[in-house]
This record gives sequence, C-alpha cells and structure tokens, in this order.
Amino acid sequence: MRNPDDLYELSSLAETVPLGLPLIAGLTGFADAGAGVTQLSEYLLDTFDPEIVAQFDVDSLLDYRARRPTIYFDQTHLTDYQPAKLNLYLAKDEIGQQFLLLTGFEPDFQWEAFTAAVLALVDRFAVKTTTWVHAIPMPVPHTRPIGVTVSGNRHELTDAMSIWKPHTQVPANALHLVEYRLQQLGHPTAGFVLLIPHYLSDAEYPMAAVKALESISAATGLIFPTDGLRDEGAEFLGRIGEQVANNAELAKLVATLEERHDNYMLDNPLRSPLTDVDGELPSADDIAAELENFLATRRNGEESSAS
Repeated sequence: MRNPDDLYELSSLAETVPLGLPLIAGLTGFADAGAGVTQLSEYLLDTFDPEIVAQFDVDSLLDYRARRPTIYFDQTHLTDYQPAKLNLYLAKDEIGQQFLLLTGFEPDFQWEAFTAAVLALVDRFAVKTTTWVHAIPMPVPHTRPIGVTVSGNRHELTDAMSIWKPHTQVPANALHLVEYRLQQLGHPTAGFVLLIPHYLSDAEYPMAAVKALESISAATGLIFPTDGLRDEGAEFLGRIGEQVANNAELAKLVATLEERHDNYMLDNPLRSPLTDVDGELPSADDIAAELENFLATRRNGEESSAS
C-alpha cells in the first residue's frame, strides 16, 4: 500500500498546531440528505476562516468523470477553474477554542490509504477526539426535531442521543472506515448520522446544518452561533408548511409520518444533553450570556478568596 504520508502535503502551519485538539470531519459524496454536510462545511469555512494544515492529493483520490469540477466560460474564453478540495484545517469556534476540521469531497479511490493518512494525522497531532457527520433520508416528518443515529465508542453519546439503533448493512462512507480503524485503536470517536425527512433530501435544508452543529457541540464542547441558520430554517419550514396546507395528499403523508414518529419516540425518550425541556438548543446569545455569568462568578469567587 502507498505510504499514507504521500497522500497529503503539510503546510508550514503544521509545525505550530497545538496537540490534543478535537477533530471534526464531514465529506460530501455518496449521500448528503438535506445538504447537511455541504451546509456544515460551508458554514465552518465561511464563518471561521480556518487555515490549511494539510492538503490531500486530489488527483490520486478523485474520479473526475464521476464528479466533474467546475470551469467558467465567459463568452469567448475560460475565466476560472474550481478544483475539488480535501483539506485539513485549523479553526477556532465562537469563543476561541481551537479544533481541526477535515472537509471536502469523499475520496473515490484508495480508501485504505486515505484512512491510513487520516490516522497518521490523528497520531501526529495527538487528536483528543474525532467526530464526524453525514446525513441520510428517512421516513420522518419535518414537523419534528431532526433525530440522529450515533456510532462509535463514546457510549455517553450513543446512550444519550442515538434514537435509532439498527442491526443492518449500509453502503459505507469513507469516514465509516476511518471510524472503524480508530475504534480498533481505542481512539474516542463518534459518528452522527442525521435522519432527514426523505421528501426534503434533495433540498438545502437549513435545520440539517443546525442539527449537525448541535451534535458536534454535544461531542466536543465547541460553541457555534446558529441563529442565522435557525432563521433560515424557520423561513424554509414556513414555506413547506404552506405547501402542505394547500395539498391534502401531502398533509395526509405528513400526518401519517408524525403518528409513526411519535409512537416510536414513546419508547425512545432521548434528547440532546444540550437541549432544554422543550427540546430547544439555547441560542448563541443565550450561550454567550451564560458564559459571561459563569466567568463573572469565577472572577468574583477568586476575588473573594484573595481578600
């Protein structure tokens, strides 16, 4: 097998990356219901402006005929070429906590070599935990919170958050193999499968990105502002609600899905440890206020001790 180090090139930043950071991963490819992973990646890259730590060899991993890159034609000439990317980044969350982010296309070739390369990076940077996300279509209603299936060896997450624990065979994602190998090494890892309403799987569903961020926060303690995505999600759901209200067949479908979902959830009363009693995640402003209160309490306590 090819030397895994040959599959990527480290940037100069790699020498200064702190050890022991969490790794977040999401790759686009075979399945991305509701564009959950695509939106998550775009959000993290656009919001936090991360820096490249390692670039993977695109020509060795991508089938260009299956997923052709974009080139721009301007009347008489070509103006821009957008190649596919698969990179490891260093980023910071809302309050400056650092993390590593692996994102881009899912490799078409050399899964074993790619997995070995990721494991080498995990070892090089003494990664604390690995968390990854993907999204699949499920017969669930859009009127209920998005559920997740959690895999991996972090039992506090699988026990608290996984609402569906099937015994089944599924088409693999490249990160499934990474998770499997990390488990064999005893590395703390968790994979979150977002269960997206099947009739919205081809749409860009903002709440899928919100659920992905909630899941990552639960696994890592990282904090991300999601108010903008939630506003987009509310607008999106409002439009869906109007369509359902004006279509008796759709309304019947959603009602049937709601009944099945609710009956199933009676035996699975699980919710995210981050949510409140109504199943809602605090907004970024709420989290910031709580954090400020916490820091103020600590400062006051330290001042009292000093006096």
